[in-house]
Amino acid sequence: MALTPSTMLPLGTLAPDFHLPDVVTGETISLSNFAKKKALLVIFLSRHCPFVQHIKLELAKLGKDYSDRNVGIVGISANDVNTHPDDGPELLKTFAQELDLSYPLLYDETQQSAKNFFAACTPDFFLFDADRKLVYRGQLDDSRPKNDKPVTGADLRRAIEDVLRDRVITWEQKPSIGCNIKWKPGNEPAYYKVPAVAV
Repeated sequence: MALTPSTMLPLGTLAPDFHLPDVVTGETISLSNFAKKKALLVIFLSRHCPFVQHIKLELAKLGKDYSDRNVGIVGISANDVNTHPDDGPELLKTFAQELDLSYPLLYDETQQSAKNFFAACTPDFFLFDADRKLVYRGQLDDSRPKNDKPVTGADLRRAIEDVLRDRVITWEQKPSIGCNIKWKPGNEPAYYKVPAVAV
């Protein structure tokens, strides 16, 4: 794996639409499923990535903590399953069930959603307001595998609370760090940079 930061998509960017299957139910989920939510959190993740494994319990806890709040959450996995079969739909389904995720986990075989969001790593977080404008992109918190800092979700939770309370996010947004998205050969987006740091 290789250490990769978020692209830090410009704030104010409108949420791209998507039409992808939920690995658990098979239902097709799109942006319209969350039309009534004041905030929408889109998480790009993978099953195999050590950075996702490190925070997976917090990812599940986020869903439960905000299940009765005005927040939509959706996870998307877009890795190439030919090179990373652990990120295929069936094992993603097992992953979602083991964590008892309260939000849909979608699989994007085409990888187009990752390109549309300019997603670069797993995990990569994108938070949109009621107008579906991007208000936060970056890290969950300061914790990383082996840095001994606790997983709290502090940054992302602060951003969600700001949106729910109609507060403008003016504080520093730090990039998420994780494994690079595993692009299919020849499908790498223009913004993709070959990671230089192996971890």
